[in-house]
Amino acid sequence: MRLSLHYSPCPNDTYIFHALATGLVEVPGVTFEVTLADVERLNEAAAARLPDVCKVSVAAAAGVLDQYRLLRAGGALGRGVGPVLVSRQGTRLEDLHGQKVAIPGRRTTANLIFGLLCKERGITPHLVELVYDQVMPAVTSGDCTAGVVIHEGRFTFAEHGLSRLLDLGAWWEQARNLPIPLGCIVMRRSLGPDLAHAVNAGIRASLEHARAHPEVSRDYIRNHAQEMDPTVIARHIETFVTDASLDLGPEGQAATLALLAEARRTEGLGALPQDVFLPE
Repeated sequence: MRLSLHYSPCPNDTYIFHALATGLVEVPGVTFEVTLADVERLNEAAAARLPDVCKVSVAAAAGVLDQYRLLRAGGALGRGVGPVLVSRQGTRLEDLHGQKVAIPGRRTTANLIFGLLCKERGITPHLVELVYDQVMPAVTSGDCTAGVVIHEGRFTFAEHGLSRLLDLGAWWEQARNLPIPLGCIVMRRSLGPDLAHAVNAGIRASLEHARAHPEVSRDYIRNHAQEMDPTVIARHIETFVTDASLDLGPEGQAATLALLAEARRTEGLGALPQDVFLPE
């Protein structure tokens, strides 16, 4: 059976999926057709119900639960890993009202959390959707007053002459006393639970292979990374690939359900279905 597998070129995803994508780890009877794309393009593909298995923003997963179920491995969740709102020095949060703020896509978890913050503070910015690696240049150039940065931008914004206006991830964590769920793996429900369990086990084995043999995936990760500095790549993986990437666990599941419910409320989608996750 051939399954389409979509994930991003970011180091956390290429680290996790390298062994599976290159055949070092196999799911019996399955061949994967791999596509790499920016996070918002992945969200759009899932919204169009195109991939069989896809890495998506948790916020985007909320809108596709009719045809997809969340796997328990392969995601990004933790504390101190969330999006950061950045600006040029001297900008205040209230200054963003009516101003252009760059976001890495409408369906991203980052945009959902920024929207919740704006609603709480009574701020209505003009959102500008950009590919995530264009957010900081847009703020540096003055095209946008602020930007919501994700991925390696969390570590590199100061190098662009920008200041942290607010750690959006920390804001979420403090308000809900839960880690922040950024991305997850969804799989088409019609493929059935047995195959889903096999794919979930394959993703977990792929991550375990990467941890046991980090040198094997190094070139694959570097060839796809936006930020080529080995230190930044290593920090990216260390930050976004956690034990929750092997299995969500009870706290990760609670955090994901909380954010999914928030996303569905925001989009007017109603209550969550009962079977959001692949059963353990």
